[in-house]
Amino acid sequence: MSARRRGFFHYLWLGFKISLLLMLANALFSIGQVYYYSRLEHTQTADAAIVLGAAAWDKRPSPVFRERINHAITLYQQKQVAKLIFTGGTPKPGFMTEAEVGRRYAMQQGVPADDILYENRSRDTWQNLVNAQQVAADNNINSLIIVSDPYHMARAAVMAKDLGLNAETSPTPTSRYSATQSKLRFLLQESYLLTVYQWVEWGSKLGLRFHPHP
Repeated sequence: MSARRRGFFHYLWLGFKISLLLMLANALFSIGQVYYYSRLEHTQTADAAIVLGAAAWDKRPSPVFRERINHAITLYQQKQVAKLIFTGGTPKPGFMTEAEVGRRYAMQQGVPADDILYENRSRDTWQNLVNAQQVAADNNINSLIIVSDPYHMARAAVMAKDLGLNAETSPTPTSRYSATQSKLRFLLQESYLLTVYQWVEWGSKLGLRFHPHP
């Protein structure tokens, strides 16, 4: 093999190793972000709380969604927020949307209908926030608290920042992901999704086209 070809493969291999190191560093950084935001609790007041959508079983919230709704209701009862914004559509036509299920549940817990806003078309976290942003703008709501599961908070916070939302985060104090194995799986899953999201955003800024947000 000629010296020129050996040099080419040397730099190719070097570039590959650097790429792997950068990807590893980004993954570790994402894990750190997910863990940090899972423990970050803001106590200041805001105009409204955005409750990120989760699965609903017919007219009942799933255990994950119920935890989010209950936490948002607590913020409302403690007067940390004046309004609740529920988000989320339905995966199957004919079923009540996640947002409608959340609204119904909150009203059953004593939250007045006038203090509840919602959007019922979103299918993922990004759409939750985009649609909630429009709801907030339509109702002169300027400051927000995002409510979701602890390990989901980092991705939601990064997305909110990218959208220009004036938002803080408030993770649920309890979660169905309480077993060590479940917590680890959810931590790694959210770290992966956050990493993918960040790479997609960086690629978009460079003019590359990728699949929409995870």
